[in-house]
Amino acid sequence: MSITHAAPHCTQSHTFASANPLAERSTRKAVILTVLMMMVEIVGGWTLNSMALLADGWHMSSHALALGLALFAYRFARQHAGDVRFTFGTWKVEVLGGYTSAILLLGVAGLMAFQSVERLFTPKPIQYQEATFIAVIGLLVNLICAWWLRDSHGHGHAHGHHHGHTHAHAGHGHAHTHDSHGHGHGHGHGHGHGHGHHHDAHSDLNLRAAYLHVVADAATSVLAIVALVAGMHWGVTWLDPIMGIVGAVLVTVWAWGLLRSTGSVLLDAEMDAPVVAEVKQVIAALGHAIDIADLHVWRVGSERYACVVSLVTAADIDADLVREALQIHEELVHVTVELQRPPALPAAA
Repeated sequence: MSITHAAPHCTQSHTFASANPLAERSTRKAVILTVLMMMVEIVGGWTLNSMALLADGWHMSSHALALGLALFAYRFARQHAGDVRFTFGTWKVEVLGGYTSAILLLGVAGLMAFQSVERLFTPKPIQYQEATFIAVIGLLVNLICAWWLRDSHGHGHAHGHHHGHTHAHAGHGHAHTHDSHGHGHGHGHGHGHGHGHHHDAHSDLNLRAAYLHVVADAATSVLAIVALVAGMHWGVTWLDPIMGIVGAVLVTVWAWGLLRSTGSVLLDAEMDAPVVAEVKQVIAALGHAIDIADLHVWRVGSERYACVVSLVTAADIDADLVREALQIHEELVHVTVELQRPPALPAAA
């Protein structure tokens, strides 16, 4: 058995996800502004007896923590991007930040609902004018943060080259087994280079989580303002805790959606992304009798995928042919191709 070692220039890079420095800077600014406004709303809601304002303040505290987690995830992923211990890069650290944020959102939604129900049955006098003023400022802060993060969401894409590294393993006879000619493996390594522009930020789950936190907080600010204005002008005091409950339900729905999307990535759930069908189409278009014995495609970055495919064919093709065909899809940045020969039919009696 012979083993061919890759040359130094073929050393694989495990940095598949491009950095998003604009998102990191915007998140840092949003953290600072959110913490300051959170303190104002919590103190104001407590002293002015506004459940809607207090709920908004506590809600904002969860956002401050979530934004802090998002900022940590960006920094960790950037600082450890070249760490070989992370086989497929550090991108999932950002996804883990989004997942943690979703759990925090669910916890805050439960706290909001509990406090609102309690205040519904034990109302307290509210200083409406002061509470409304603070709520309006809180809404403006949320809109500013949302604008910062949204701008990063739309423009945080990377330009230039991305390198798709592939490994091709071709087995002669039935791969990885002993046959009548002995035990042999042929290993081919190649580099593929994809060029172009990718808009990755829209799939940045860490940024999406941060943005969703701010939007959710803006929504609860609007509900708080509506409740306070209605109570101040029409004496509808029960609307304040009701809006707290509505806000809790809204936050729960958003958090659950984020939990599902980030959880599926962390668990490498089976994808429904078009790239899976595209891989199958490319293999079918090779013009040979090729069966797909095994196919795994999973995300290793924002719109970046790794692919492991095992093919069974009697045709005289090599793994390089399959690899080159797959390189038309430059979102495939790490491809492993294994070729197997079909088992020989038993001799006729």
